[in-house]
Amino acid sequence: YGMNIINDMNHGCEGWIDWNLCLDEKGGPNHVGNFCSAPIICDTRSDELLRQPSYWYMGHFSRYIKPGACRAVSSTSRDVLEVTSWVNPDGSLAVVVMNQSAESVEFWLKVQGSGAVRTEAPARSITTYLVDDAEPSGS
Repeated sequence: YGMNIINDMNHGCEGWIDWNLCLDEKGGPNHVGNFCSAPIICDTRSDELLRQPSYWYMGHFSRYIKPGACRAVSSTSRDVLEVTSWVNPDGSLAVVVMNQSAESVEFWLKVQGSGAVRTEAPARSITTYLVDDAEPSGS
């Protein structure tokens, strides 16, 4: 899920929409019977909203990459890491890093004009780094 969003955003996508944001516990309603999952499941029996992992993944993009943001050049030297970087209208930089590995991965996050920091992406995680007033560079 996160890899799809990152890859789409890195290849010219200007927006990303999940087909179904909220469905019931059966994966509906649906007029053709192709029931599926969604970021939010509404349990109609208990009247609860259940947030799926995809809900939290989507939050890394929708909360930190603001409308009007411009994609910044970013790259990774680690095959198991996916990254996308965006400069927000306020000048802040949002860097979303996803680790697809079953192991944690240490790496250097380098931002032009702001230095570098050694950090770690936990196994099978997605993390967002925010840098105020940064000029983006490779990560």
